[in-house]
Amino acid sequence: MAEPIRIVVTGAAGQIAYSLLYMIARGEVFGKDQPLILHLLDIPQAVGVLEGVVMELADCALPLLREVIPTTDPVVAFKDVSAAFLVGAMPRRDGMERKDLLSANVKIFKAQGQALDKYAKKDVKVLVVGNPANTNALICSHYAPSIPKENFTAMTRLDQNRATAQIAAKLSVPIDAVKNVIIWGNHSSTQFPDPKHATVVVNGQSKSVWDAINDKDFLQGKFVEIVQKRGAAVIAARKLSSAMSAAKAACDHMHDWYNGTKPGEYVSMGVVSDGSYGAPKDVIFSFPVEIVNKQWKIVQGLTVDEFGKSKLDITGKELLEEKSEAMAVCSAE
Repeated sequence: MAEPIRIVVTGAAGQIAYSLLYMIARGEVFGKDQPLILHLLDIPQAVGVLEGVVMELADCALPLLREVIPTTDPVVAFKDVSAAFLVGAMPRRDGMERKDLLSANVKIFKAQGQALDKYAKKDVKVLVVGNPANTNALICSHYAPSIPKENFTAMTRLDQNRATAQIAAKLSVPIDAVKNVIIWGNHSSTQFPDPKHATVVVNGQSKSVWDAINDKDFLQGKFVEIVQKRGAAVIAARKLSSAMSAAKAACDHMHDWYNGTKPGEYVSMGVVSDGSYGAPKDVIFSFPVEIVNKQWKIVQGLTVDEFGKSKLDITGKELLEEKSEAMAVCSAE
């Protein structure tokens, strides 16, 4: 059996972590033969709930789980970790301006970035789930200069999973029949779910999703809107934000980062932009990526039509605005 690796989950007493921790500890992310030590970070007010989570993890009797370390101290939480799921963030409340939300999150992700910089392994893989995820990942990276920028990512896999599920339902095919749906840009209502390069297996034959659905108005209208607004629809129905689906997407994201993508397939991740496809540079932007040997690479050479370009411009502009506001807060710190 391999040596245990240390994994930190922040916001560990929260709803998303409640589903996420079990999936990680069962071996669904790092493998069925990889022992784990889980570091659980949350705020002092959540210590009681955190104790209950630790009890439940013990009661699951999970063979891979060697130790659970609950803490409110970032030094303990980030010590020697190989992977970080940054779930905890300040949620947007009614009447809260975006700049107030960004300001609150700068404080959180500054502290976590500094702790990662000082105490985590230098090849740590960081996934930011807490919103606004793209800009939170950028802030975190800013305060961890000794860790490569490529090691900080934001989760748009939930959006990809949502888009894939919508297409599969529309065509009455299993989920795994649909490949290569792309999410471009920000994990927000400006994101662009793009089915142009997606494929689907129908009756044993692979064809383009665009041709299979054959409804431009749907694919550029209702489909985009459903995916963009799915989070709000879940809140309206459940009176709580997405948790189980967010946890599953976080596992998918980290699993593929560790294990790689299959040849000819790609996944969507918020990664540091090099300006590909006209996206603004040096923001965390969701691109299609291929992953080999735990290294992601933006898929190049895909065509983006005028409709797509207009959508990329909108989401890129929003990310630049968020970056500007967040960096202004950083400068004032």
